Amino acid sequence: MASKPSIVVVSAHAADFIWRAGGAIALYADRGYRVRVICLSYGERGESARLWKQTDMSVEKVKEIRRDEASRAAEILGADITFLDAGDYPLNPTDELMDSLVNEFREYQPELVLTHALKDPYNFDHPMAAEITLKSRVYAQARGYPAHGEIIGAPPVFLFEPHQPEQCEFKVQVLLDITPVFERKRQAMEVMAAQVHLIKYYVDLARRRGVQAKRNSGKVGAKEEVFAEAYQRIYPQVVTELT
Repeated sequence: MASKPSIVVVSAHAADFIWRAGGAIALYADRGYRVRVICLSYGERGESARLWKQTDMSVEKVKEIRRDEASRAAEILGADITFLDAGDYPLNPTDELMDSLVNEFREYQPELVLTHALKDPYNFDHPMAAEITLKSRVYAQARGYPAHGEIIGAPPVFLFEPHQPEQCEFKVQVLLDITPVFERKRQAMEVMAAQVHLIKYYVDLARRRGVQAKRNSGKVGAKEEVFAEAYQRIYPQVVTELT
């Protein structure tokens, strides 16, 4: 693992990482990073309504479909993916789940971590995933925590944009230009047939954030279209100069 730098993306459900951080994942994969996506659940209960409309559907069938979709999307983006199958609606922070995440952090030694916003009144699994991620990151730093591998450093944590940011008190602090990999993100989104209704929303969102990225970067007059993703930091950025 040490031969490549890595990032870890913690997703509450099997599609969240695609809509919200697919561009970042593809960008870092192209830069030679090992990108590890950890799906805490398949979203089998709360985020698979289209599948449940089919006849003879079962929880196990939904999980199988969601796993296949997310795996194909991760491959398009260039990421490794694992599924912890912790269940959704509700997602519960068990000791076993915490241990699994701590071990993932210690194995991959991420240089940065991406996960959900801290609030979401529309889906309580999302802030729970953020809480689990933040706690596991801290536990992975503790020498006395009973987990495999070396302790991690202090990777910055970036929260990706929730579906309804205003209601989630999400603050846009970073705009990541994903233009070079946006078509890959679009392809990954199109794999998620269980939530196909979200594709247009996230294409439009990337375009709107791209307009903001152009304005904030001073490239307002540039003719080419820009696509971007929005993030919020948890911990302060440490610098030697202000840029």
